[in-house]
Amino acid sequence: MHRDPLLTIEHLTMRFGGLTAVDDVSFEVRRGDITALIGPNGAGKTTVFNCITGFYRPSAGRLVLSSGGFDANAIIALTNSGRRYSKHQGLFLLERMPDQEIAREARVARTFQNIRLFTGMTVLENLMVGEHNPLMRASGYSVFGLFGLPAYRRREAQALDHARAWLDRIGLTARADDPAGALPYGAQRRLEIARAMMSDPTLLCLDEPAAGLNPRESAELNELLRTILDEQGTSILLIEHDMSVVMQISDHVIVLDYGEKIADGRPDEIRNDARVIAAYLGVEDEGEVEEIEAALGAGQGR
Repeated sequence: MHRDPLLTIEHLTMRFGGLTAVDDVSFEVRRGDITALIGPNGAGKTTVFNCITGFYRPSAGRLVLSSGGFDANAIIALTNSGRRYSKHQGLFLLERMPDQEIAREARVARTFQNIRLFTGMTVLENLMVGEHNPLMRASGYSVFGLFGLPAYRRREAQALDHARAWLDRIGLTARADDPAGALPYGAQRRLEIARAMMSDPTLLCLDEPAAGLNPRESAELNELLRTILDEQGTSILLIEHDMSVVMQISDHVIVLDYGEKIADGRPDEIRNDARVIAAYLGVEDEGEVEEIEAALGAGQGR
């Protein structure tokens, strides 16, 4: 079944001086899918993430998040209006928005390759950080919270219930009061993802979530991501080098090499794509790619 696109990236280009890190890349992240963005080191994957999440302003291209359903005419109208987003239509032009606005209004959450927990805070406190913005609004930016007014206390209780539910989902209820830095590495990864989910994102962007995990921890990660997709309805876009994770959980795979898209399809299609295999092997000559294609064809015929 073909799902509507949640995020549509059109002709994305990112230049740093004379270096083109991402060159005219287009793809879709479909609603209800786990989409993997893969490629060799230096392929431009993190640059694409930085453009989606507002850390970089693209040199060219359009990045449309349509959380309310895909409507081509509405997207054209918004683009021509000069505005950044239309919240009531669920349309967001991410290339025009700063990072904090993308997180707050478009509800795009992100984790990083290097874990960024508050290691001196407890596990529960780290999750509560994910509720910072709604709690600040509920507190009247401190005034209501200082006086402990009922509306703020109710919102704080809801946030605690939300955090405890995520603790249970990631198997860390017993360690709620432990410093986050004392957790095993795999548990820290799950905690970081749960903290991102505390903001109830429409799109969750994960930068190498399986990096440094052992096989058991990778299996736990796979289960968590599928739970997020199936139970929360949050679409996922991930960068990943662990091909076992990519092939097991992804619905859709995009492959970059030297800033260009070289493949786009289902995991089974990507697994047997000669250009993808050549890129990962570091093959540069077109003749060598043809040799790989011939070898794959011969292998499939046996």
